[in-house]
Amino acid sequence: MTIWAILPAAGIGRRMGSSTPKQYLLVNGVPVIALTLQRLAAVESIARIVVVLHPRDSHWEALEIAKQFLDRQPRIASTTGADERQESVLNGLRALDRLAQDDDWALVHDAVRPCVESADIERLIGSLQSDAVGGLLATPVDNTLKQVDESLRVTSTVDRSRYWNALTPQMFRYGLLKAAMEKVVADKLAITDEAAAMELMGNRPKIVEGSKLNIKITHDADLELAAMILKRQATAEEVPQ
Repeated sequence: MTIWAILPAAGIGRRMGSSTPKQYLLVNGVPVIALTLQRLAAVESIARIVVVLHPRDSHWEALEIAKQFLDRQPRIASTTGADERQESVLNGLRALDRLAQDDDWALVHDAVRPCVESADIERLIGSLQSDAVGGLLATPVDNTLKQVDESLRVTSTVDRSRYWNALTPQMFRYGLLKAAMEKVVADKLAITDEAAAMELMGNRPKIVEGSKLNIKITHDADLELAAMILKRQATAEEVPQ
């Protein structure tokens, strides 16, 4: 079983309101993308990590982490992405055309999820290794869900027992995911994750429960939260078991 990882990092951080893309902002003095790459690189079963960069990216080559990884680890490479996530993921898949087989695995992870634990990635891989389609890390919805109308008046309370928050990584058979992303891009469909593309093709991804600490950095406050989580994780790793 060969696992290929794709790290979409072509976003420009519109919601952060910063001139620096959020994947290059610092958490505890380290760029977010560097922290995320360290987590993926710690999983030895991943054969290669393809970082998908914006065509006008001016930050990647200046990163010390990029220089170190590219010099020491031949499993990390980069390719050019686009403004939309689905196009970037497809470009990452296409960069693996000469290496990947249809039955291999493509593991896609958000560049702005630096708190993912290697143990969660390993559990995702272990849970899906014999699956025909693949699946994703997710967490159960804890809060009460309300459905509202156009004026933000509550119309009903939704049963949350079957609802989950989708996380990444998401891992699918390479051939299936590539075909799904090609359709999404060709038809100009709007999706927010790779599982949605798989669903559009009639597939049913499997949920694997992950950690609630696997947060996505979207707003300024998330940087502070990520800093606390990473410090807590580092402390836990230092404590003898």
